[in-house]
Amino acid sequence: MKRITIIISVIVVAFAAVLVACSKNNETSTTLKIRLTDNPVNAEEVNVDIQQVRVNLQDDSTGWVNLTTNAGIYNLLGLQNGVDTLLASGLLPTNYVKEIRFVLGSANSIKVAGVAYPLTIPSGSESGLKIKVNKQLNTTLDSLLIDFDAALSIHQVGTGIYHLKPVLKIK
Repeated sequence: MKRITIIISVIVVAFAAVLVACSKNNETSTTLKIRLTDNPVNAEEVNVDIQQVRVNLQDDSTGWVNLTTNAGIYNLLGLQNGVDTLLASGLLPTNYVKEIRFVLGSANSIKVAGVAYPLTIPSGSESGLKIKVNKQLNTTLDSLLIDFDAALSIHQVGTGIYHLKPVLKIK
């Protein structure tokens, strides 16, 4: 009887050790979702052409990962008062997100008093819009809400000439 108890105890301990060892070897990953919202501005539309969302998981330029992006032209003014939209998502290793980059297209515009004007983004077409994050991802679903503050980002530099110098905040 003691022999059977000892054998069963050894089997239970060995089984538990195998389970613990297997769980430690699995690399954990997180589904990261990037959402976009906006603060009000004195315009009818502020359209930003977002083509790709990338995240950097390292301190250097080698850690960039492309997320699955819902590419398109986003009217930031439709994303106010608690309204946001899913911009991108992707499965990433549980890690620190160092930086997020929005790669932009050329169809950026602002509509003021019924007239649409091009919205130029100095150096935005080459490098995109960047925001420092330095956030540890959870081991389960994680979501970052990016507030694109159009009121602070839009600068009129002449008659019908508008520049976008983005002010982006993590909420």
